[in-house]
Amino acid sequence: MKLTIIQTGDVPAALRPQFGAYPPMFKRMFDEAGQPFDYETVAVYDGAAFPDASKLDGILITGSAAGVYDDYAWLDPLRAFIRSAYAASTPMLGICFGHQIMADALGGDVRKSEKGWGLGRHTYEVKSRPGFLLTDLPALSIACSHQDQVLVPPRAAEVFLGSDFTPNAGLVYANGKALSLQPHPEFLDDYTLALAELRRGKAPDVVVDTALASVSAPSHSKDVAGWLGAFLKR
Repeated sequence: MKLTIIQTGDVPAALRPQFGAYPPMFKRMFDEAGQPFDYETVAVYDGAAFPDASKLDGILITGSAAGVYDDYAWLDPLRAFIRSAYAASTPMLGICFGHQIMADALGGDVRKSEKGWGLGRHTYEVKSRPGFLLTDLPALSIACSHQDQVLVPPRAAEVFLGSDFTPNAGLVYANGKALSLQPHPEFLDDYTLALAELRRGKAPDVVVDTALASVSAPSHSKDVAGWLGAFLKR
């Protein structure tokens, strides 16, 4: 199965020499979870043309420094692409900004949260148990880095992960082919730490320090990656 990565942003320039770009992070994530794909990357934030969503095997929309409220020329075409993929029942996964723009395109409300930065490893309560979520655990811990949030999910979306800080952290859609997460299961701990430290001066020191300490807690990212890969392939 070929997974088309819709790249909507890149690793911050200061961290790119050490950590590379987003698409290889997803490849490593799925490989390590035993869910390999063939890949193509479409860097829409850098001007690449959108493919026909109805002809793709599967879609992954990456994180980005962009917000759904920005005026980048590629945002409206991305919304149209998401709606087309949803209508065609093309398997689609959104991560962080991908989660937000999917919700925005499909009728939700996304804004910069008054709660501020979410950084480090957050723990999300399992709110519902859609069929792909093969766990009895009451909560899952995954890395995150964001300010924006889905404040109101689309009507077609069910919340399956949430926390006090991020109530709508995981959404699964009624067509059975679309799924999104606010956190980043593709982040390794060293990148999570570096990214949190990079926010110092933008996020309060106490938020950064808490984020750095949080990474010592166990992660469920590998399990989550396996479930996401199986969801896209099923």
